[in-house]
Amino acid sequence: MSEDLSRRIDAMFNRDRLWAWTFVVVLWITYVLVFWGVVAVNSDGGITTAVVIGGGLVLLYNTASITAMIGHYAEDKQAIYGIDIRHLDEMRERRAHGAGAE
Repeated sequence: MSEDLSRRIDAMFNRDRLWAWTFVVVLWITYVLVFWGVVAVNSDGGITTAVVIGGGLVLLYNTASITAMIGHYAEDKQAIYGIDIRHLDEMRERRAHGAGAE
């Protein structure tokens, strides 16, 4: 594999990893804000408990799944991103030669 292709694969993987972690951070912030909003308008401890448990499980499972996804992508990034880069290069080549998006 060429050094250029390896660099492009690493760049795509790093960009995807950044977006995945950004999603996780935004998800956590959203859940914290919703929790504060529910607690502010609710005096029932049962509802607060349900929100904490439900929201905690959603955060736990989503964070774990994104972590696993990033790990799997890291293990097989040559195959995953190599195909993407090849298709992007082919599409760019077709457009450059006037084939357009048929």
